[in-house]
Amino acid sequence: MHTICPQPCLGLGDRWAAILTLLLVLFQIYGTRSYGPVFEEQPAHTLFPEGSAEEKVTLMCRARANPPATYRWKMNGTELKMGPDSRYRLVAGDLVISNPVKAKDAGSYQCVATNARGTVVSREASLRFGFLQEFSAEEREPVKIAEGWGVMFTCSPPPHYPGLSYRWLLNEFPNFIPADGRRFVSQTTGNLYIAKTEASDLGNYSCFATSHIDFITKSVFSKFSQLSLAAEDARQYAPSIKARFPADTYALTGQMVTLECFAFGNPVPRIKWRKLDGSQTSKWISSEPLLHIQNVDFEDEGTYECEAENIKGRDTYQGRIIIHAQPDWLDVITDTEADIGSDLRWSCVASGKPRPAVRWLRDGQPLASQNRIEVSGGELRFSKLVLEDSGMYQCVAENKHGTVYASAELTVQALAPDFRLNPVKRLIPAARSGKVIIPCQPRAAPKATVLWTKGTELLINSSRLDDPRVFSFEKKKSYIVFYATKITLAPSSADINVGENLTLQCHASHDPTMDLTFTWSLDDFPIDLDKSEGHYRRASAKEAVGDLAIVNAQLKHSGRYTCTAQTVVDSTSESATLTVRGPPGPPGGVVVRDIGDTSVQLSWSRGFDNHSPIARYSIEARTLLSNKWKQMRTNPVNIEGNAETAQVVNLIPWMDYEFRVLASNILGVGEPSLPSSKIRTKEAAPTVAPSGLGGGGGAPNELIINWTPTLRDYQNGDGFGYILSFRKKGTQEWLTARVPHAESLHYVYRNESIGPYTPFEVKIKAYNRKGEGPESLTAIVYSAEEEPKVAPFRVTAKAVLSSEMDVSWEPVEQGDMTGVLLGYEIRYWKDGDKEEAADRVRTAGLVTSAHVTGLNPNTKYHVSVRAYNRAGVGPPSPSTNITTIKPPPRRPPGNISWTLTGSTVTIKWDPVVAQADESAVTGYKMLYRQDSHSAPTLYLASKSRIDIPVPEDFTHAFVQIRVTGPGGDGIPAEVHILRNSGMSVCVPRVQTLIFRVLPRTLQNDISISRNTCCHVL
Repeated sequence: MHTICPQPCLGLGDRWAAILTLLLVLFQIYGTRSYGPVFEEQPAHTLFPEGSAEEKVTLMCRARANPPATYRWKMNGTELKMGPDSRYRLVAGDLVISNPVKAKDAGSYQCVATNARGTVVSREASLRFGFLQEFSAEEREPVKIAEGWGVMFTCSPPPHYPGLSYRWLLNEFPNFIPADGRRFVSQTTGNLYIAKTEASDLGNYSCFATSHIDFITKSVFSKFSQLSLAAEDARQYAPSIKARFPADTYALTGQMVTLECFAFGNPVPRIKWRKLDGSQTSKWISSEPLLHIQNVDFEDEGTYECEAENIKGRDTYQGRIIIHAQPDWLDVITDTEADIGSDLRWSCVASGKPRPAVRWLRDGQPLASQNRIEVSGGELRFSKLVLEDSGMYQCVAENKHGTVYASAELTVQALAPDFRLNPVKRLIPAARSGKVIIPCQPRAAPKATVLWTKGTELLINSSRLDDPRVFSFEKKKSYIVFYATKITLAPSSADINVGENLTLQCHASHDPTMDLTFTWSLDDFPIDLDKSEGHYRRASAKEAVGDLAIVNAQLKHSGRYTCTAQTVVDSTSESATLTVRGPPGPPGGVVVRDIGDTSVQLSWSRGFDNHSPIARYSIEARTLLSNKWKQMRTNPVNIEGNAETAQVVNLIPWMDYEFRVLASNILGVGEPSLPSSKIRTKEAAPTVAPSGLGGGGGAPNELIINWTPTLRDYQNGDGFGYILSFRKKGTQEWLTARVPHAESLHYVYRNESIGPYTPFEVKIKAYNRKGEGPESLTAIVYSAEEEPKVAPFRVTAKAVLSSEMDVSWEPVEQGDMTGVLLGYEIRYWKDGDKEEAADRVRTAGLVTSAHVTGLNPNTKYHVSVRAYNRAGVGPPSPSTNITTIKPPPRRPPGNISWTLTGSTVTIKWDPVVAQADESAVTGYKMLYRQDSHSAPTLYLASKSRIDIPVPEDFTHAFVQIRVTGPGGDGIPAEVHILRNSGMSVCVPRVQTLIFRVLPRTLQNDISISRNTCCHVL
């Protein structure tokens, strides 16, 4: 189609009328413009607590659209019905679910917004239900271990969603166990670890699990498990890692990763963290058993090692962190207006790991290739658009970690030429002897063909017609003429260093009736002061001054600067060159040749000197074992600035390397070159002996030799292995054994002639296919131990209290031992039971007595003692018999009364008489406490009364009275003595007296013991 652009009118009287007409046209065109739905609020993942007092769940959805959108919702891909009796209802676009139920309402929800222009679907949002059940009601097994050894309590949390936080109670609420380096609570499993038990650890343990769901917090705790400690084992031993992070830990970018590592050992081990294929970053937060890495990214991926160490040794554990990423848009579609009959290509590009798959929707429905439409991954192509192609389109990128949506509206247009949007100007000012341009840009679809006329003359191929869409001419008497703009102070060329500041001057004169503006360009590219990151700014606010200030100049700021002063009718420019000197640019073309076992020859090409001569070069390298670049030794040591080759020395044989070169001058070190191609140095014989030589243990007639496997850095070649030399101490002939594979870490030598616990001299060296390396120092390693062959003798047992006894014995002779004596094992069993069912207590070291607790009162026991070592226990001693003492009376003292005379309180009670199955009463014990915070004082009485001195300001006291005798102490009675009341107040005895308000969930777990008390008036 063709359009004739009329000759412009030069009158000035109706300028404002033209402007008002243009505004009216724009309102008519755009004021009532319709458009498809655009989401302003989409549903979010929601977690609803089961049993919550809330009676509804609301999923938000709101879209901007003209005409306004209508809404529908889908659950698990199926459209929801919104009947009057339904639990689902729409409030604007929001979905409200009344009385949500997990079995019916848990799932994935999607909002669908529709108007006359098209349909879009929202992102998917899940509705899940949070819950925390109670712990199992089954009693937990007691735990018994030698004091000084490590112990673990299993939490076994009840079914729950989502995750929990864990703490442990000791004996009572709220006595929570602190994380103090010796004790650790895993937030992964809930298990409690104690690296080295102490006497203070005796007691009852309960796992306390807490669920946090929005503003609702719920806690439950397990049954208590009792910890009892056998005799202290004071031996120190090396760490053993018990709480480990997974071998593979998966995390999404931006998350915080927490790794757990905790070890048993004596002394308590220290925990250290390292990244084997990289270095520690500032995002690490290390707190002994835990390593937190904030805001993880792909650079944090790799192998991490936890090391537990004490004076007896170390233990290590390794695992990988693998970083994935949710889909994230790199390039998305935008609203597009296209001419009918034209072609269109849309592209959506998303990052993510695993790589996201991209699919397309049109008006909420899947779009596949058909006729004129081709769908290919992230690309959508249209051929010869038709009006029916108009609508709402969405590209969807998804991987297993998430889904992202991008939406755009396609409008296919068919428009006749229309000048209302871009009318031809009726008045155009022009400078004397200047050039004038008259735009002609009608709105049309498809694109219009433009013609020009002057009067009745059709302008075609005119020497003054530069472009069919514009009309230009030099001068015409009827045009308004202004004074030309001139630059009065032009910018000057300059030379500065990186980091310095400079001001380029530019002053101009202009017609006083016009506004003057300045613009700057660098190498013909306009400078945007707002996007210059602070490097460019205007140096003056004066209208005639356009000075440009350059702050903290960088190499990229070198070039030709052009200052342009312009008014609405003309412009003028002046230029100057700025040279920024800085550190050299990266060298190029790094080539490796003459590859040896410990050296290579490097060559490179000279890079840009950035206007300052290159003074010297340095060479860095990295191996496949570490991504960290390290400066290398070279020949010559100092590489001059005019050199383009050097030898790199002191390399590791049979190692993969990359090299790069850096140039420097007086202004600093420049950027490194690109890495060279990977090379591998030649092989050589090993130069380092393996370390960590030791051993011991195993089966009878065995010698086990251990060592630390040699790292890849020190293998020096393929076919790596170990050569062992060993002989019985005191003999001359060495035996040898070759152990292939670098990963090998032990060797077992079996021979019937090897006696138990026989010392051997052992040496080790490494070999590869290039030869053998140096030999290690000689170590002493003992053959396997055997169980002790002799038994302790003269075993005696003595009853102590009603549930305890002391056992003593004569030790075995050291000359009779077939290993290292670790201690003795006491076995005791009830009369009538078999010895196989005996309880056992172990001692550590050479002690010859033990105190045994937890016995039944008034019961006959058989007792025997055995020696033990690493191989097992020896034969039993002859058993001895013992009968434990009867228990103390089960009744507390009763009918307690008191009188206050001066500074003495006299307390009396009825005597307690032992029953036939109870031990005799030999006296009474009384604990006197001034108040709940003071330390108690113990008093002993042989009769059923006692006198206690009290201070003059005495107001009240707490008193406990119990019987004592051969069977131990009985149950106490407790009274609260008040000075002014004239009577005693009985305080019921509870298992633990807690002077605080307990949570309602715990009150039912407190048991109250019965007790006799008399109130005396």
